[in-house]
Amino acid sequence: MLYIIIPTYNEEKALPFTLSSLLQDQRSHEIVVVDGESTDRTQDIARYAPQVTLLTAPKGRASQMNAGASYAIEQSTDPNDWLLFLHADTIVPPDGLQRLKTLQKDLSVQAGGFFHQFSGNDWRLRFISWLDNFRCRHSRIIYGDQTLFIRRELFQQLGGFPNQPILEDVAFCETLIKYTSPVLLDPPVVTDSRKFVQMGIWRSLARVFLIILSVEFRLPILAPAFFQDIR
Repeated sequence: MLYIIIPTYNEEKALPFTLSSLLQDQRSHEIVVVDGESTDRTQDIARYAPQVTLLTAPKGRASQMNAGASYAIEQSTDPNDWLLFLHADTIVPPDGLQRLKTLQKDLSVQAGGFFHQFSGNDWRLRFISWLDNFRCRHSRIIYGDQTLFIRRELFQQLGGFPNQPILEDVAFCETLIKYTSPVLLDPPVVTDSRKFVQMGIWRSLARVFLIILSVEFRLPILAPAFFQDIR
């Protein structure tokens, strides 16, 4: 069984496309949307989508993803079931879920993610995706928009995502790679580039680097406005 956990906050624009792509073939997988108290129509979209379970949790990706994982663990009857964490603005390739189902019986694969690309044809976005994939290929640290998947039992063993406001995915994977080497699947997942475009592509890249530096080197946390939501 595959449990797809989608944390959301004010994702009324992107969520319908993501759910539609997943609902085209829902054999042997369950979609769990965990909303962080959205103020738009996100909850209504999830509530009325066929075969989607809607949960709520305090806003924050770690909190929301852990809540979705707890629900999936309660429903699961097999310790080797997959938990897949998908951003609401990211589309899984057509054969991506089927590949995971094929890997179900290969217990040498305990976790992984997908290569990544942004939507659109801007060469700067393609360059950023290339850099991200190069980094991930060598470090095996999987960012959230690369759609991390992990066996239920291993996720429980690692204690879930750390309760921190940013880079919970990086912190989790730093622990994960001590236990297993995550695989990377191709073709890539595709993330809506609207956030990078709205903020400015180079500015967005600089923003990501500054956030990472702030956490990795224990630098002072930047002003709250720096982490503002963009929808």
